[in-house]
Amino acid sequence: MISARKRIWGWYSFDWASQPYNTLLITFIFAPYVGELMQDGARAQAAWGFGISAAGITIALLAPILGALADSSGNRLRYIWLFSALYVVGSFGLWWASPEGFNLPLTLFLFALGLVGMEFATIFTNAMLPDLGPRDQIGRLSGTGWAIGYLGGLVTLVIMLFFFAESATTGKTFIGISPAFGLDPELREGTRFVGPLTALWYMLFMIPFFVWVRDPKPVKSAKGAVGRALKGLAATLCRLPKTPSLFSYLGASMFYRDALNGMYAFGGIYAQGVLGWSVVDTGVFGIIAIITGALFAWLGGKADVRFGPNAVIKTSITVLLGVAIAIVFVSRDSVFGIALEAGSRTPDIAFYILGALIGAAGGTLQSASRSMMVHQANPDRMTEAFGLYALSGKATSFLAPLLIGTVTAISGSQQIGVTPIIGLFILGLILLAWVKPKGDFST
Repeated sequence: MISARKRIWGWYSFDWASQPYNTLLITFIFAPYVGELMQDGARAQAAWGFGISAAGITIALLAPILGALADSSGNRLRYIWLFSALYVVGSFGLWWASPEGFNLPLTLFLFALGLVGMEFATIFTNAMLPDLGPRDQIGRLSGTGWAIGYLGGLVTLVIMLFFFAESATTGKTFIGISPAFGLDPELREGTRFVGPLTALWYMLFMIPFFVWVRDPKPVKSAKGAVGRALKGLAATLCRLPKTPSLFSYLGASMFYRDALNGMYAFGGIYAQGVLGWSVVDTGVFGIIAIITGALFAWLGGKADVRFGPNAVIKTSITVLLGVAIAIVFVSRDSVFGIALEAGSRTPDIAFYILGALIGAAGGTLQSASRSMMVHQANPDRMTEAFGLYALSGKATSFLAPLLIGTVTAISGSQQIGVTPIIGLFILGLILLAWVKPKGDFST
């Protein structure tokens, strides 16, 4: 018999194992590397936006079908196995993104494949949250999970910066050594090792998850399960207007989570293009953001228990909205409209501070959002509600990258290109006005 404590720690291990995809590939190492290879910040940001949006469209189309089918069978683990395989294949394949004959379409395809795997696996692991403990402890469990995930990202980022990711100009890592294992800095093998490292890390640390986590009463899908599951999903969607708080929360989280993901996805490539940062510079920025993210995800879990997730979410969005506006006014030549001398470090310091705020508010927002779903859902239909939460999070997951890619391509400016994030945060904050802290089903 597996103890409840082991089951919780097994569930935490997914956050620890999967976070490097976000930290190393989406934001701080691989995205800036692609920007360096393309040698055109605006073009790289546009291409990155279109690549991520393609993955988002795939997720939006398939998430409701897979979620409904998993709910009908009660067996989430087999889907987690399947999408874990996509995660590993996609991330490992990025090793072949060599500067010699760089193939952008293939690179974006492999990146999107791994991203789809990570996002779908996350859908099914999030749906397990309500089974881990009593309702009043869900916020703490969610916050601890996010904090552990951030720490996993931090450890892998430090490993990459210290031992593998080399500067394009010096060929040395952050601590001044050549890439480990004799990897060739001329071919950027140290930086490209980020793909295999992400895959191997996931494979190793998913072992506790698959050993200790079990689905409650998994059953074999009966014939016609897909059709029945989709009919049930359609019926649930039709009933949503009768639960206005849940309906508004799903809409709000759809926009603000998309905006936050846009920040994470474009932070590294934005800094590389606008400020001229190297992969190593962006990695240091990442360490700062991850440390504040881990700390505040943990503190946010405690604030969630004391003040409720609704207050935590609104505070976090307000901070992120301010950061999204501030980012537009930070460039190598000026900060908030104040012209700077050549070589000034003020833009770098400003961006480090903004990165710390993104980490802090982003950590609390993601943790509280999972917890809030427990308060909004019908207690008798919790798994279905988390399926809708996953659906709402993925239904427009392509929107921020697509808008950023489009605006960047039209304007030719990375700074103007990221402005759609501001509008998405505002939409999310407006819709939260109709959300009841205890939901539609409170007595």
